[in-house]
Amino acid sequence: MLKSVDYLHASIDSLARLDPRFADSLARVGYPPPRDRARGYETLLRTIVGQQVSVAAAAAVWNKLDARIGDATDPARLLAAPDEALRASGLSRQKVSYARSLAGLVTSGALDLFDLPEDDEAAIARLVEIRGIGRWSAEIYLLFAEGRPDIWPAGDLVIQIEVGRMLGHPERPSEKLVRAAADAWRPHRGAAALMSWFHYNNTKGIPL
Repeated sequence: MLKSVDYLHASIDSLARLDPRFADSLARVGYPPPRDRARGYETLLRTIVGQQVSVAAAAAVWNKLDARIGDATDPARLLAAPDEALRASGLSRQKVSYARSLAGLVTSGALDLFDLPEDDEAAIARLVEIRGIGRWSAEIYLLFAEGRPDIWPAGDLVIQIEVGRMLGHPERPSEKLVRAAADAWRPHRGAAALMSWFHYNNTKGIPL
């Protein structure tokens, strides 16, 4: 799985053999580090908290939430907290609704995040049933928290930019085009995503 450095490097080496553009990226910036997040409720709740805000703002909200309810990683505490406490932490009314829905599913046993389907599309379909979790959030969870090797978040802005650069598009390509372009990189699309983010962050403003 992509949480392993050895596995990630081997997957990127396979990409470099499949497509010389990845070989060029690897020579330019080296290997990306793994993206390792914990499986389970906390990571999905952090995803909801972080939607449409900066990383710093999301961290501030999480810290306030943790302080107000005692332990933000415990879904039972979130369910027991009044809306006023959640709103005072910086959550919008919509995010309060999403967070309560997630916590309820987990505490009731209706959602087992440690027993998602092995098939990637089936796992994505299960996750997007959660209020506030769209396809991009589901794909990011499966890539970072479970280390699934062939997850391809084609709706991600940076990935679209990087694939557009690779393919020589003058404008950022559509999600549909980016998803189709990655078919040739199966079963290493997860490594392709990590490489795309890493290359973008290390080459912004540098002519290629």
